[in-house]
Amino acid sequence: MARIVEVDVEDVRFPTSLTADGSDAMNQDADYSAAYVVLRTDAVDGSGEPLAGYGLTFTIGRGNDLVAEAARQQAAALVGRDVDELAADMGGVYRSLTADSQLRWLGPEKGVVHLSVAAVLNATWDLVARRAGVPVWRLLADMTPEQLVDVADLRYLSDALTRDEAIGILRVHEPTKADRVAHLEVRGYPAYTTSAGWLGYSDQKLRRLCQEAVDAGYTHIKLKVGASLADDMRRCGIAREILGPDRHLMIDANQVWDVPEAVAWVRALSRFRPLWIEEPTSPDDVLGHAEIRDRVAPIGVATGEHCHNRVMFKQFLQAHALDYLQLDTGRLASLNEIVAVLLLAAKFGVPVCPHAGGVGLCEMVQHVSVLDYVAVSGSLDGRVTEYVDHLHEHFADPVLVSDTGWGPGYVVPSRPGYSTQMHAASVTRFRYPDGSEWAGERGSGVTSLRW
Repeated sequence: MARIVEVDVEDVRFPTSLTADGSDAMNQDADYSAAYVVLRTDAVDGSGEPLAGYGLTFTIGRGNDLVAEAARQQAAALVGRDVDELAADMGGVYRSLTADSQLRWLGPEKGVVHLSVAAVLNATWDLVARRAGVPVWRLLADMTPEQLVDVADLRYLSDALTRDEAIGILRVHEPTKADRVAHLEVRGYPAYTTSAGWLGYSDQKLRRLCQEAVDAGYTHIKLKVGASLADDMRRCGIAREILGPDRHLMIDANQVWDVPEAVAWVRALSRFRPLWIEEPTSPDDVLGHAEIRDRVAPIGVATGEHCHNRVMFKQFLQAHALDYLQLDTGRLASLNEIVAVLLLAAKFGVPVCPHAGGVGLCEMVQHVSVLDYVAVSGSLDGRVTEYVDHLHEHFADPVLVSDTGWGPGYVVPSRPGYSTQMHAASVTRFRYPDGSEWAGERGSGVTSLRW
């Protein structure tokens, strides 16, 4: 028997604003941050190390302390719980943590309290997968269709997806799951890079990084746009020149435009043949996205990193407002809600291309993309998962992207857990505000609360 005996929650921030990593039209001074949760138990794992679960949610600096405090309050409810009992009913664990009516009032199911419960549940999933000795994707993929649907939060979705429909979607792919696992173990899960295209980079750096991405085999590269049309025309021209005619260029406006402005701006950039425009307007504007999609076709519309919950995704899909669904593993309430969104996307035939432009997100989304292909959608058509080459050195089980002949792809995770454990030395160094990286006012300390 293993019981949770202690919870640690840390406010961890990396001063990425100093090098313009993560810069875009909305967020020029992002300090990539994590509300980091550790669930400690009174047991050891299979290697004799203390058994614990590690989870996080992603923010971009100031306000991360608010998320950490909310997570601290939510995680307290897990102290004293038996890990095997949690593992037997992760759907029930999700419901108990999201049912606190007083905390829900602060959301509900959005904002600080949803970000924080994501961190807590991510740690819980990491813990039960470590207890089982398997990676999270495998824990979920090995479930029967009924068991996986019991994990998913289908509340408020029955007008778009019933429980029977969800089970039917999973049953279609049940007999051939092993074939798709074998396929991914050879080729990896297709990846694209955003690391070349942050808005604060100089033209010289943009050119160099695009060339490095092409040399590395990337066929999909994303650029940030939206601050200046003249700058965007020049920067997209540089990128298209380096990419050539056959590789894919994606552009991301990070919510800065009104609907008419988005349409005009994307049409102006259409000469560079972008595959998609990402977050062209307010992330809450379902009908605005639908209008933009209709007026900029055949350029696709991608969104979802700021989509609060499964209900909003349901509405985007019902309104035919997106071509690529970009769920975020720190914004949704962990895998329980993510599985529901994967099932919705499969029902509507929309590819899931998760957002991963933040600390720890690549580590988590690799599990989600593998699960989607193996057990839910059964397809790689139109699917490519974001990769940014930043901050992986701070994780004990860092993501690995490798070119196996089909272009760069995520190597299928094999170690137990959700790949979310950070090195203790990194937490100590970058803990805010008393870690050595921050104690001397080295970082700007002035970052956006909009995230």
